[in-house]
Amino acid sequence: MVFNKLRALRRRHARDPQAGVTLIEMMVVLVIIAVVAAMVVPNVIGRPDQARATVAQSDLQSIAGALEIYRLDNRTYPSTAQGLEALVNRPSVPPEPVNWASDGYLSVMPKDPWGADYVYRFPGQSGRFDLISLGADGQPGGDGVDADIMFGDVQAANG
Repeated sequence: MVFNKLRALRRRHARDPQAGVTLIEMMVVLVIIAVVAAMVVPNVIGRPDQARATVAQSDLQSIAGALEIYRLDNRTYPSTAQGLEALVNRPSVPPEPVNWASDGYLSVMPKDPWGADYVYRFPGQSGRFDLISLGADGQPGGDGVDADIMFGDVQAANG
């Protein structure tokens, strides 16, 4: 009788083999995740500067596209004095645009990936207009991460 009660207790507390995950299975999964992370993380973390440069190039292309639409509507680009703000808000500084789009040409003026304003000049020194990100150091010139990113260079790289 005591033997039957012990057997019944064991059956109640016995674990169904399909009921859950063993420690060994959990360890195997964690090792696999660790191996994948060890391969992927260095590739992703080591490239923030490349990512910022790519964002700057993309922004320059978007701003240049808005400048072209502005020119088509108003027969000229915004002046250096009007700046890129003319793409967001109607300029009040001469020459005032003749056919400025009521919603503007950009909803907001993006900052470069390092938090600085993009540099705009019209007429440009190297083309119709100059559109530049000054890089990580925010100063003209520089090498590597500090190098300037210019719209004309973006066109040449994609052209």
